[in-house]
This record gives sequence, C-alpha cells and structure tokens, in this order.
Amino acid sequence: MSSSTGPRRPTMEDVAEVAGVSRGTVSRVLNGGHYVSPDALTAVQRAIRKTGYVVNQHARSLVTQRSDSIAFILSDPQDRLFEDPNFAILLKGCTQALAERDITLLLTVAGTQEDRKRVGRWVTAGHVDGVLLVSEHAGSPLINELRARGLPIVAAGRPIGHERDISYVAADDRDGARQLVEHLRSRGRRRIAIITGPIDTPGGVDRLAGYQDVLGEPDPRLVANGDYTQDSGARAMEELLQRAPDLDAVFVCSDLMALGAVAVLQRAGKRIPEDVAVGGFDDSKAAVSATPQLTTIRQDFARVSVEMVRLLQDSITSGGRSAVILPTELVVRDST
Repeated sequence: MSSSTGPRRPTMEDVAEVAGVSRGTVSRVLNGGHYVSPDALTAVQRAIRKTGYVVNQHARSLVTQRSDSIAFILSDPQDRLFEDPNFAILLKGCTQALAERDITLLLTVAGTQEDRKRVGRWVTAGHVDGVLLVSEHAGSPLINELRARGLPIVAAGRPIGHERDISYVAADDRDGARQLVEHLRSRGRRRIAIITGPIDTPGGVDRLAGYQDVLGEPDPRLVANGDYTQDSGARAMEELLQRAPDLDAVFVCSDLMALGAVAVLQRAGKRIPEDVAVGGFDDSKAAVSATPQLTTIRQDFARVSVEMVRLLQDSITSGGRSAVILPTELVVRDST
C-alpha cells in the first residue's frame, strides 16, 4: 500500500547545492545579502529561481525578529485616498519599491485623532517593522506614539516639529511656490491671491512662505485657506472674489483645489488667463484635466516613494536618520 504526499518542497540545502555555496551563504542572502560576494549572490538568486524555493516567512520572522511588513499610514480622511491622485502615486511607488525587497506594504488610514491612536497602538504591537507616514498634521499624537515605541519612521513631507527626530523626504515646497509666484509676476500680474493648504501641514506652511518670499507680507484679503480638496478650493475662491474682486491671479497650493477655483472663476464670468491667471501645485492628473490646462509646479512623487523606502530600510537596519529634499519644476500651460 502506498501513499502520495505530493512533491517535496525545496529547502535551503537544495538551494545551496544548486548554487555551489554553503547553507550559511544562502541564509545571508535571504536576510539581506550582507557579507556576500556579487558572484555568490547571483548564484544563490539563480538557484532560488531554479529550485522554486519559497521562504518560510513565519520561521524567518522568529529568527530575524522582523515581520517583513511596512505600514503606509495616511493621516487624512479615507476619501482623500480616492480623491487626491498624488496619494495613489505614492502608494503605488512604495508598494513596488518594497516588493523588490520582498516586503509587504499594509495600508492604514488614520483620519481622526481616535483613528491615529488606534493605528498607533496596532503598528507598535509588532505587526510591522517600520512606518511610511503620509500627510501628517502638526500636533498629532501619532509621531510621538511611534517614536516612544522606537519604531522606524519616514515621513512624506517635512514633519513639523520633528525634523530632527525622524527621517523624511520632501519636495522643495517653498522654492516651488517662489517659482510659481515669480512666473505670475513676470506675466504682469499684480494682485496675486493665494489659496493655501492646511496650515498645520508642511505644504501649507512652506508654500505660503514661498508666496511671501516673493510678495512680502500679503494683503489679508488675498489669502484664503483650503484643505487640498476640490470643494475647499471652490469655497476659498468664492471668498477671495468677495473680498478682492480686483485680483488678477491666484496661486492655488494644489492642482485639485485649483480645479474648484477654476470652476468658480468661470461661473463668475472670469476668463482664464485673460482676467485671472491660475497656477497650481503638484503637476497631477488634475492639472491636465482642467480647462484650460494648469500651469503648475511639478514634484516627482515616484522618486519620493523610492527615497522613502530607501531611508526606511536604512533606519531599520542601522537606526540612522536623514532627510532628502527634492527639487521642483515650473510647468507652464494655458492657465497663465
């Protein structure tokens, strides 16, 4: 009488035999490739593909004390994830960069203070090795909670008040704002309004600062606040037209808000750019879907993703902290 138990699963010993190296070399490759020669690394990777070896993640976690998972925390309401195209680009880029390292990304949304506390408890309970933090607001308890547990963190954007505490990757928001406002002035605009982002976020603070670098202390009638949503851009534009009907340009601190601003201006009978020039920020899909297409500031979200993953891996392995500031670029289209 015979029984069939199916084909035997390949082992590390099988990989070592095919690669012509020791089991220890295979183990080092599987745990990051440290102290392995390029030739041995190539041989092991080829042997893994040939044998079909699959890592036992549970056993590996017991040895390495790592989960091989990373949390991507969006510290904003859930609908922002689906409305703002920038988040999707960041999420996709981080997922791809981690997949190349055989690491799983877990998406969590923490849009309220209670959500942030709950997420903070979950991610510090050993479920993940580190956190990619997106759209964090000043004063949130989340960063302090994560830091208190010693969890590696990398933020997208300058973490206000924590610049020396955690790693971050940011576009040069302030310089981008300067470029946009200087462009508007070069087109002869003199009553330039601004629709800011949330003033408790780095983009909200730094883009307003760039506007002020060019124009000095602004006329309060030319400043309105938004929250990066299209609706908030529309509301802010309505406020500006009521307070300063003679404005001839508006710098809107995100393309999505600019869509709302453009709709209000057009309903008010304003021609763009003849009567009012409009500039955005991000160079997202919203910029080219607008009519007319938006002059805007391009930031490289794909590179932001790659750099965030790189810094987080460095922080996990060495505990180091660093910051990367990426340049921005003016993209001129029909709205100015």
